[in-house]
Amino acid sequence: MKLIFLGATHEVTGSCTYIEGCGKKFLVDFGMEQGINYFENEKVPCPPSAIDFVLLTHAHIDHSGLLPLLYAGGFAGKIHATKATCNLCSIMLRDSAHIQEFEAEWRSRKGKRKGNQEVEPLYTMADAEGAIACFEPHEYDKDIDICEGIKVRYTDAGHLLGSSSIELWLTEDGETRKLLFSGDIGNHNQPLIRDPQYIDEADYVVMEATYGNRRHEPPKNYTETFAEIIQKTFDRGGNVVIPSFAVGRTQELLYFLRQIKEENMIKNHANFPVYVDSPLAIEATRIFNENKESCFDGEALEYVNKGINPISFDGLKLATTSDESRAINFDSVPKIIISASGMCEAGRIKHHLKHNLWKPENTVLFVGYQALNTLGRSLVEGAKTVKLFGEEISVKAEILVLAGISGHADVDGLNAWISHVKGAKKVFVNHSEASIADEFTAHLKNDFRLDAYAPYSGAQLDILTGEFVNAAPIPVEKKSKGYSPSYQRLVASLERLTALVNRSSGLTNKELAKMTDTLNNLCSKWED
Repeated sequence: MKLIFLGATHEVTGSCTYIEGCGKKFLVDFGMEQGINYFENEKVPCPPSAIDFVLLTHAHIDHSGLLPLLYAGGFAGKIHATKATCNLCSIMLRDSAHIQEFEAEWRSRKGKRKGNQEVEPLYTMADAEGAIACFEPHEYDKDIDICEGIKVRYTDAGHLLGSSSIELWLTEDGETRKLLFSGDIGNHNQPLIRDPQYIDEADYVVMEATYGNRRHEPPKNYTETFAEIIQKTFDRGGNVVIPSFAVGRTQELLYFLRQIKEENMIKNHANFPVYVDSPLAIEATRIFNENKESCFDGEALEYVNKGINPISFDGLKLATTSDESRAINFDSVPKIIISASGMCEAGRIKHHLKHNLWKPENTVLFVGYQALNTLGRSLVEGAKTVKLFGEEISVKAEILVLAGISGHADVDGLNAWISHVKGAKKVFVNHSEASIADEFTAHLKNDFRLDAYAPYSGAQLDILTGEFVNAAPIPVEKKSKGYSPSYQRLVASLERLTALVNRSSGLTNKELAKMTDTLNNLCSKWED
């Protein structure tokens, strides 16, 4: 039995771990790298068709986003996840595919004027649909026999609707080892969803440490501060425009807005309208409601038990079509507009900024992290003008940041989580920036007396003995943005073809000859 660390090693995104055991090859997560990544990741050491199944911790794209590429390469197994994660991935992977196709089409159109080649998407909507069909939903806290020798249990990680830590038991030749994958560990006292649940024991632990060197400042009177911003903006006749992440943060905002309306915290603007202008956010909100019994916390369930929807209220308006979206900005009534994307890089929010940024009576309110080199970051840092759809827009609106409740545990939350796990022979730290991974690892060694490591991509562990096969691979720094999506799709196709050839030994001589001629003709075409 062996484990190979592949992604999110000394980096935050691209989570992926490869495991061989009990005659099976499988992955825990297969996420897309996002933002700035400094190291090259090792590739999955077998073709996609040889992967028997995937265990998925949650729906965020940095954990699930390459599953359609896996499918495109010939994967045909099951993707095991909680029911809510399956539901969210059904919309998030489609949305990711739409973005891939849209950006490829846009870059192709732009490049055509310069004589450049067409750009292919990393994967297509058909690939996303194929991956979605592979999902197998499970309940929290139930033992699941994946196959002989492999048992799994999903425990609520409190990070996102449906998010989970994964307990994994491998039994081979009478020897059993328990692995625990934390997934993304949630913060305490988030609205709507439950706090992270603790696990009692494991032989090996793989845990995230996104905020392993900091403590969150708890938000002070969040709803009061939010209400004051709304009141001030409405009193001067303006709109509150909120760029928001469609899954998770938008639903939290609706929860707080319900409280603000219920307690009449906004004066002289009775039943003010709140627009959610994001098809993805609208679908995600529906999924939140469908999974309330299994995922909501006690406070939210109190509303549910009284027959009250905690993320709905009078005055909530959902804009699904483009016409409904455009109409929002032709209504002069002061309003709240919640739209994606949360960093203003794509989607309908850019249209709302174009209509609202240049008016001093409006407020643009940021409620989430703004990465470097994004439009949102430029606005937060005081840009006087921004370019939208080729037009220079003056920034006259008030730009504010409302620090939200982080979805990730801070160092105290991480300490509480790992302190409950008894008997760990080794603890591996991932899903954090390089310096933080090393700092938190040292903290686990010094303060918890744990045998802790922060592996680089390619590190390999013998699960039975607990010894490293390759303990310290030399990290390879990225020298470019990596292979193009077109090349990655070609490699996936090659892996699919290789698997097809390997399965063809049972064909007739006539069928084998026909396949050989077809492949040779294809090679001749591209060799000329």
